[in-house]
Amino acid sequence: MTSQTVDIATLGRQAAILLSQRRYEPAADAYVALLAARPDSANDWFNYGYVLRCLRRFEPALDAYARALTLRVQQPEEVHVNRAAILSDHLQRDAEAVVELEAALRANPRYVIALLNLGHIHEDHGRRAEARAAYARVLALDPLNGRALARTAAIDQFEQAPERAVASLRKALQHRLHPEDAAEIGFALGNALDAAGQYEEAWAALRSANDGARRLRPPAEAYSKAAHDRLIDALIATKLPPALSAGEDAPPLFICGMFRSGSTLAEQVLARHRDVAAGGELEALPAIVAQRLSPYPDTLTTATPDLLAELRDQYLREVAPLRAGAGIVTDKRPDNFLHIGLIKTLFPTAKIIHTRRDPIDTLVSIYALNFADGVAYGNDLGDIVHYIRAYRRLMAHWATLYPDDIFDLDYDRLVADPQPVVEGLLAFCDLDWDEACLSQKPSEASVRTASSWQVRQPLHNRSSGRWRNYAPFLAEVKAALD
Repeated sequence: MTSQTVDIATLGRQAAILLSQRRYEPAADAYVALLAARPDSANDWFNYGYVLRCLRRFEPALDAYARALTLRVQQPEEVHVNRAAILSDHLQRDAEAVVELEAALRANPRYVIALLNLGHIHEDHGRRAEARAAYARVLALDPLNGRALARTAAIDQFEQAPERAVASLRKALQHRLHPEDAAEIGFALGNALDAAGQYEEAWAALRSANDGARRLRPPAEAYSKAAHDRLIDALIATKLPPALSAGEDAPPLFICGMFRSGSTLAEQVLARHRDVAAGGELEALPAIVAQRLSPYPDTLTTATPDLLAELRDQYLREVAPLRAGAGIVTDKRPDNFLHIGLIKTLFPTAKIIHTRRDPIDTLVSIYALNFADGVAYGNDLGDIVHYIRAYRRLMAHWATLYPDDIFDLDYDRLVADPQPVVEGLLAFCDLDWDEACLSQKPSEASVRTASSWQVRQPLHNRSSGRWRNYAPFLAEVKAALD
């Protein structure tokens, strides 16, 4: 065995160890060295692409994955799906993502993940027939696939056929199901029964689905009221560093608030303006917090101007491709309300649009949605109440610090009488009036949200006061929120 062979083997082990430890920066360096020594390894290019994706270096990740495909990596369908995820989720290049998913299905026509992702993209663009066809292909392979059944039911509801959804979902629940599938189907059944006006049965289905989803969550990932209180206390107590000077590029419009409080509707209204592009629910800011500012928010106190400028530039690089020629892009990640202090430090002229909704309606809407592992507090009514109260406390703090830079957008007022609310919103954003912002025509743009079919309906106020359908089950939590 030659020394070069030994060195390559050592580099390979080092890279694999760093990857398994999720130490992505040194892992990237290790794979660069490894690929310099053996440039024809498809698996190394695949792993390098994954590392770059984790580091949010999306274009280089696409290149690395392409190199793996050129070298005839085994199971190429996985590479195509990874490329599609980058193109769709992070770069908003959905047409290219569809091409990748179709390539994955040519490599493996039974690849369920590719079919589900294809269905999601079609849903995002309002293409019901194509989405339904993708989910039908999944169900032909796996008749009890929870995601495909749930998303098909959502299309049924949009087509005013909740009874059809109820029948198919109840039939599926008669079988022995994987717990994740049972939870998906249970949430879908609760929402279909809600749409059918069968509220008592809907609540029973949602309660069962939430109980099942909560059991799926590892104990280490369970919502901790004490830990969340400590975070809110720390955010309020943190002495923020001096804000950076305003840059040349217009900062994004940050739309935040509770999940299910109208952020998607707010973004859709703004995105109809000729000068605004919808960025969607971006991971850019939470990723900066997780990767560059841990432990947060303690690190903000000692953050240097150079570090802050680097973080600002990193954020702007990531959102730049989303502007699509518009002067302003939105970032509608709801839980960015946690980071308003950081936002105003990096972007001192940033405008914050704070979406608000009747808190008990917000609670019901959260409880009715399957967030999977994305929202730890969402499966327990007491946890949702606690989170809402903590959110109120933090927003009151931000309002004292930035009273002129936060616009409270009331969902219920917006759907009841749109024009005065939209006029105030555009004036706050320093945007001139654009009649298109009041358009009732369904948007042709991609809508990435759990309520993608709802926001494609003409503006309505049917969700205002929805909680009253469940009043017998909500007396205790309503009292806690009043």
